[in-house]
Amino acid sequence: MSLDPSLKIGGGLAGHRNVLTRAERIAKLKELGEFDKEDSTALGLRKVGNRKVVAGGKTKKKKADEEATE
Repeated sequence: MSLDPSLKIGGGLAGHRNVLTRAERIAKLKELGEFDKEDSTALGLRKVGNRKVVAGGKTKKKKADEEATE
């Protein structure tokens, strides 16, 4: 018998999220030096990009590079 998907736990929630909580946005703005406590209002906090950084793949070597190394 299989396990219902709603009962699974673990790394399912550990993936990348595009939406940050208010506390996460404030922390990111402080890190960038763009957070001013006096100017921030309850609804006036600016948007913060949350991009997932993906490592580049292997590049293919050209035939000329291979011949030069031999």
